[in-house]
Amino acid sequence: MKKIHLLIILSGALLFGSCSDDEGDNPTPEEPVEESVSKYIITARPIASEGVADYILTVDDLKTGSISTEGNGIEQDGTYRYYVTGNNKFFSMLYGQGNPGAVTTYQLNGEGELELLSDFQSETVRAFAPVKEDILTIKITPSADNPYAYWYSINTNSLTIVKEGQINVQELADKENGELAFFSWITPKDDKVYLPYFTIKGTSEGGWGTDYPNEANIAVYSYPEMEYLETLTDDRTSFIGRYFTVGLSFDEKGDGYAFSSAVPQNSNWEVIPTLPSAITRISNSTGDFDDFYFDLEEASGGYVIDSHIYAGNGKFVGVMQKKSELSTAWGGGTEYAIIDVYNKTFKWISGLPDPTTITNITGSYNNFVSEDGSTVYAGITTETGSNVYSIDIATAAATKGLSVEGGQITAINHLETPASDE
Repeated sequence: MKKIHLLIILSGALLFGSCSDDEGDNPTPEEPVEESVSKYIITARPIASEGVADYILTVDDLKTGSISTEGNGIEQDGTYRYYVTGNNKFFSMLYGQGNPGAVTTYQLNGEGELELLSDFQSETVRAFAPVKEDILTIKITPSADNPYAYWYSINTNSLTIVKEGQINVQELADKENGELAFFSWITPKDDKVYLPYFTIKGTSEGGWGTDYPNEANIAVYSYPEMEYLETLTDDRTSFIGRYFTVGLSFDEKGDGYAFSSAVPQNSNWEVIPTLPSAITRISNSTGDFDDFYFDLEEASGGYVIDSHIYAGNGKFVGVMQKKSELSTAWGGGTEYAIIDVYNKTFKWISGLPDPTTITNITGSYNNFVSEDGSTVYAGITTETGSNVYSIDIATAAATKGLSVEGGQITAINHLETPASDE
């Protein structure tokens, strides 16, 4: 009993001491602050052989050093993949040539290594983007016999398809000749998604050709309901974006800048001469196109824009192509410029490789922008190697950085996660 009384007395003393106003004598120890783990994610396709899959590599720095595809990274299943990051997770999606393809999801663990979270089958899609807590994807089959696009919402928490639906793209296009709407990409804003589209005949004779080359259309849907709201239309440019290419970006003010590459084509796959490659704007205040217009062909001296990356504060990195060398609607530009839409200025970027030696570049959604918007990191492969180039937005100058040996860079992403799951 004496032992019990002693324990009670000691416990009471400790309790009284913990409640004392005098914290100086018994300071509460601070819990250690957990540091975040941060890695850049580089995907690269080995150059040594054809028909091989990408490798996913992790690096600490994009500005210096080198890494090889040999003996490093995680090999992907399938020869063509596309990538997107959402909710701090990295999604690798197999392009199945119309058939279902694997979707593998990764996250960094506390040691900074990629950890496989899921591997499931999904339809092959031609447009995708992070929207809220989801990855919204759209499967598009350009056929007049099946005039539907199918959309799927993949939740980034459950890593499952949580909602799906379809859109009658023939009804959406609303053309007398029955052309179909083909979405070029997905751009979210608030509780809506904006889907720029071009129209195509979608028949065995007409294919990707159009009788409506001189118009821009953007379908607007609510999200997550995916209910059709309206179509925004403008006749100062051709369609917004390109096949599998981002054409619309919203700035910090809520205004949307729409980029037209001016590449509609006829039924023989030939580019139709049309309105200039230019930028128009969707006003945040009205929700529709306003009178903003920036002729990129005139500003660049005869170039069209292939794709763009938004850096912030009205500044974009544009990938440009000579109009005189334009032969297809699928891109091919290798020259970079800073486009300032607030001041309507255009400036070529210095420090990049000779455009004639470039064999591959990272696409518009596969580049990485620094958190403060001062730098855009682009993957450029030449005849002599593949490197990440740091593009300084303020000076329009690029610096050669990380080298990927034995492979060509296909995407640059970034993940960050707590050092501990506790």
